[in-house]
Amino acid sequence: MDERTRADVERAEAAIVEHYPRLVRLAYLVLPPSMGRHRRVLTAHALVQRALPRARLRRPDGGLPAQRGPAAETGYDLVRLRALRLALAYEGRPGRGLPVLPQVWGLRLFPRAGGAEELALDQALSAVPASVRATLGLWHLEGLDEEAARTVLEQAGAPAPDAALRAAEQLDRETGAGAGAGAMLNSVEFDPCTVQTRPTDLLRRRQRLRAVAALVAVLAFGAAAAGVWQGVRDRPARAETIAEQALEPARLVRTPNDQWADTSRVDFTAWPARGRQAGDQELLGRALRVWAAPPADARITATAGTSTRPPDHPPQLLYAGLIDAVMVVVFHDGERLVRYAEPEDATPTLHFARVDDADLTTGAALVIGRGNGWMRYLLAPWISEVTTRDLLAPAAPPHALHVAPDGVTDRILAPPAPGSGCGRWPVARFRPSTRVVETAAHADDATFLLADLNDLVPVHLRYVPPPSSGGTPGAGPHEATGAPALRSWARTACSLGSLRGTGVRSVTDWAFAEQRLPEGAGRATWVCSRADTWRGPGSVRIQFLPPAVRPTDPGRLAGRAANTAACSAFGPHVVGEVRWRATSGRWYLLAAGSREVGGIDATGGVRATGNEGTLAAPAGPDTPATVTGRLRNGAPVRAFGP
Repeated sequence: MDERTRADVERAEAAIVEHYPRLVRLAYLVLPPSMGRHRRVLTAHALVQRALPRARLRRPDGGLPAQRGPAAETGYDLVRLRALRLALAYEGRPGRGLPVLPQVWGLRLFPRAGGAEELALDQALSAVPASVRATLGLWHLEGLDEEAARTVLEQAGAPAPDAALRAAEQLDRETGAGAGAGAMLNSVEFDPCTVQTRPTDLLRRRQRLRAVAALVAVLAFGAAAAGVWQGVRDRPARAETIAEQALEPARLVRTPNDQWADTSRVDFTAWPARGRQAGDQELLGRALRVWAAPPADARITATAGTSTRPPDHPPQLLYAGLIDAVMVVVFHDGERLVRYAEPEDATPTLHFARVDDADLTTGAALVIGRGNGWMRYLLAPWISEVTTRDLLAPAAPPHALHVAPDGVTDRILAPPAPGSGCGRWPVARFRPSTRVVETAAHADDATFLLADLNDLVPVHLRYVPPPSSGGTPGAGPHEATGAPALRSWARTACSLGSLRGTGVRSVTDWAFAEQRLPEGAGRATWVCSRADTWRGPGSVRIQFLPPAVRPTDPGRLAGRAANTAACSAFGPHVVGEVRWRATSGRWYLLAAGSREVGGIDATGGVRATGNEGTLAAPAGPDTPATVTGRLRNGAPVRAFGP
């Protein structure tokens, strides 16, 4: 080995040590998702460790990327190229064996779960070839431009690099909304160096260890040990641990059928066990074991802020049965719902959703089955009637929905998928039994709306009318079932799509202000749509609703904020601003505040003052301005800007 080769190997070794997490993340991204997350984690580590060239190897001509920068980069380019080649070689070879090192016995390793956007990106990546995943990794993880990425792909032996670049660009556009594909690929969801561990099947391992121990004892001690073994066998069995009890189907909590009508806690704890397989001990045991120790190929999803930890006590059984050729079991552990699905000829899936502090409305249903464009609900025992309607057809009557004796509904149209437009937005209207709610003077007052946002539990929709309705200040949200609420939701329903899979508990449309528009253009409504999550934090969208040609014309987004108390009982003061163009072509700065806002000021490029809760001032569409509301007690309120 000459000095040049020795120096190259030393630089490669230094590059692996310095950039190990970066290289492992790239390899993990490129490896086939069909391997399962446990095998992908171990294989990614193994491939990077194998990327160090042997000391006797010399660089072949053209075997390295074009050299740029200092010598240290040369070593990194070499190991990155070798790791990429090894990862690409797994494409289309699901049976390829796991490298010898590293090995983990008795544990399963998983990157930490991300949010809904990371889950959507992971699903999209599983449907594209390894070369496309490699391209995205080179762009977003390595920071290479298109030409440099093409060069690396060619040298790594990726098939059709140009086609991979085009497919990656398209996927980047489709999934780059929200946090952005680059930020998501750099998140913990795709970090195989920051992992969670779970045991494998503990009961099976213990049984095998006991069998081995018994065999060793027999061989070692022979007949002399027989008496001792007999004595041990005759002793009382060791008390089961709490963890073992949690995995016994016979210990599952089963609520009596009519307890919901005789309890002050009307939530998931009052649900009885239903479904034809509720007595199938083998199925229930299988579901509990998968929950406790998911196999490597299991698909696990969890709404934001929801733990996926194993059961630490016997959970409550809510349902077990066949739903559209899929065996489904649903548990409740007091804090979470856990839905186990066992499709025919497919790997099991687990879906976790946080539901602590549920009530009569938020504990009224869960999604028991889902398909392409449809879904089914499992209803709470206190629901006496359920109908469906389209939020984008506020004047249309609701449609009756059949419910099976076990509480499972017929198929319902699901909301439109991302990117498919917003021509409809189906919701379900629920009426609770008079055994838990007194009959209201008006029929709509006793009903409530739930909407599916791609989580296990649907979202409760509510409405607060504008000040001109004469409602009592601070009376709180109304159910979104009356005509004014439905007209408002018809214009804001499509904004619900941005909340998919984020663990939202309820969304309230608050019409906090009305404003007379300049030039006699009519009257506009300002709406704050607040989404509250099960974990606590909420987000808001300020929407400006000018007079509409059609009842479903969407409003304009005037501002948004995350992790805020705005538009809630703890943040009741709000001001919104927007630029609006009149039919004359003239532009205005419009602003409006909630009930306690007594004046609004604009400073900066636009200078205007109003002593009421609204403001309209001539202003160019791009003229900078700062808008601040003044409460009646003199305190300032900064406006939500676009």
